[in-house]
Amino acid sequence: MGGFTSGSHWLIVLAIVVLLFGAKKIPELAKGFGQGIRNFKKEMKDEEPTATAPSEAPKQVDTTASTVVEAPKTTTQA
Repeated sequence: MGGFTSGSHWLIVLAIVVLLFGAKKIPELAKGFGQGIRNFKKEMKDEEPTATAPSEAPKQVDTTASTVVEAPKTTTQA
């Protein structure tokens, strides 16, 4: 009882994957997965210089021009 790391378990998993995707589709899936990881790493490297560069100054909000909203007047009906 080697748990999930035994060879027979991996053969079963491999057989299920082949049944689900087909033998021809597995290399295409692996290629797409590899390209996705490569693009992700490339984008992460591209983001590093901009993350350390000083960003724009924060926009200031004009707090002196406030608007006052009156509460609606209610009337009581007799």
